[in-house]
Amino acid sequence: MNTQLRYTAPADEKPLDNLVTDGGYASIFRTVAFVGDSLSSGEFETFDPEKNERHYYDMFEYSWGQFAARMAGFKAYNFSRGGMTASEYCDSYAAAMDWWNPALKAQAYVIALGVNDLINAGQPIGEMSDIDPDDPTNNAKTFTGYYARVIQQYKAIEPDAKFFLVTMPHQVMYESAPGKAELADAHAARLHELAAYFENVYVIDLRAYAPAHDEAFTHMFYLHGHMNPLGYRLTAEQVCSYMDYIIRHNPRDFVNVPFIGNEVPMLC
Repeated sequence: MNTQLRYTAPADEKPLDNLVTDGGYASIFRTVAFVGDSLSSGEFETFDPEKNERHYYDMFEYSWGQFAARMAGFKAYNFSRGGMTASEYCDSYAAAMDWWNPALKAQAYVIALGVNDLINAGQPIGEMSDIDPDDPTNNAKTFTGYYARVIQQYKAIEPDAKFFLVTMPHQVMYESAPGKAELADAHAARLHELAAYFENVYVIDLRAYAPAHDEAFTHMFYLHGHMNPLGYRLTAEQVCSYMDYIIRHNPRDFVNVPFIGNEVPMLC
């Protein structure tokens, strides 16, 4: 291990050049909420060939968020479910599950939504002008409006929290269909715009830097259309490594992390 990387940040370093297996500096957080869909839920897919049926099971302990928690030592909340969209999250499910409860506030939020919204449901991506900075419930009913509302409502609960927005990796099995790759590219571009729009928001750009989920990758890390245990563990390593990279390259942004969520004024 190159220990110099712990206190320097080479300008030419790419976010996943140095994989960490102990959480790296992601471990400075003590509570992290993972907002997402099936892949954030550790979903396993089975297939019954006799009935030609697929079955889906959310197993949170195998989610990449919980793998990351065990690596880094923080407490992880699974604010996720297979099939989740930003619109359902905002309109009904988060409230039904009590996920807006201030007692569950976190120091960091990792948001991985968009596949079901854009790729599967075909929801309009919308524009940045769909965001009402004063009242998120007035946001337009587009992907951008709903996704921004997730950020805004958690910012209202914990104003100093850090947010990490996750782009879609290149998934060859899905992107062969016309228009799917372009939607995933537009999703990544919009997340970068949201990170520039809001304070304390960063992008974990798996689309730009993670390996493509091609035939060799899916053979190793997939079980039918979802990850297998190895895949969820690898994703945890990628996410923690990317968070570690962001923190090392922006250290002054994270010096007040111990005060996030505590009744202590940030006077540093």
